[in-house]
Amino acid sequence: MLKAIWSQYFPPKPTFTESDVPPGSQLDKVFIITGANQGIGLELAKILYPTGAVIYLAGRSQERVNKAIEQIKAEAPPVPSTPATLKYLHLDLSDLTTIKASAAEFAKQETKLDILWNNAGIGGNPKGTTTKQNIEGHIATNCIAPLLFTQELLPQLQQAAKTAPAGNVRVIWTGSLMIETFAPKGGVDFGSIEADATVDSNRDYAVSKSGNLFLAVEAAERWGKFGIVSVCQNPGNLLTNIYSHQPALLMAILKLVLYEPKMGAYTMLYAGFTPDISLDNNGAYIWPFGRTEPNARKDIQEAIKEGKATEFWEWCEKKYQKFV
Repeated sequence: MLKAIWSQYFPPKPTFTESDVPPGSQLDKVFIITGANQGIGLELAKILYPTGAVIYLAGRSQERVNKAIEQIKAEAPPVPSTPATLKYLHLDLSDLTTIKASAAEFAKQETKLDILWNNAGIGGNPKGTTTKQNIEGHIATNCIAPLLFTQELLPQLQQAAKTAPAGNVRVIWTGSLMIETFAPKGGVDFGSIEADATVDSNRDYAVSKSGNLFLAVEAAERWGKFGIVSVCQNPGNLLTNIYSHQPALLMAILKLVLYEPKMGAYTMLYAGFTPDISLDNNGAYIWPFGRTEPNARKDIQEAIKEGKATEFWEWCEKKYQKFV
């Protein structure tokens, strides 16, 4: 386990970068990146800007997303010959009543979806964090709402898979080293996730990241027959706003081992495009900054074999059922 933790704190350099997704290579593709107005999502959008795809930047604030779009265009000298079409899509993962409408808005504009990066989320939020539906903040924002959003987009994913090369249509979920370091035995404590607010910040965040791994594995089982690949990626230990609730002294120490957000974007790029992933290894787990290896927690691997991923998926569905 110590070796696995060390390898994620100090990963090898990325081998899958901009050169592997060259300008104009995604002209007929449609992507969604949630939480793309800042951090890793913004860096991924910058990398993909020259490819010619249609990219929806999903977030709560149109003003912030529009500023991000301006930044992407401004930081792309020279202007690419095949710039992506960048669009705002409203998405508020803290309010389940809004999710279906967000997916419907996308469906009004697009008939297919080639890759969905479920990147947005919260982490390290303080005790008492909850949502408008009074569900613990991390599990609601990082798992329940993204699953509902993805389920609502399934018709567009299936449509893309009908004509795309096998394994090219993908759903990317977001894990973390916190799975190895703070998740309870088996990854998800089905008692604690019933809380209506955060009780233990580190544990609750780690449980939500284990939940993302569970959702990736279960989606692979359910949607692989449609030609859809589902994976979970740990982008790496990165200096992003996910640490905004941490004390200054801790941050002074963490900055010594944190990487720039672009490195995490390379992990997400790998997850979306690498030929290392296919329908044959659907449900894979990806380490920073682009390596396909199983999650290091044997107890979590065993929990998946025992059906806990299915149980967690069904628990999430029950939580959002009244909002469908």
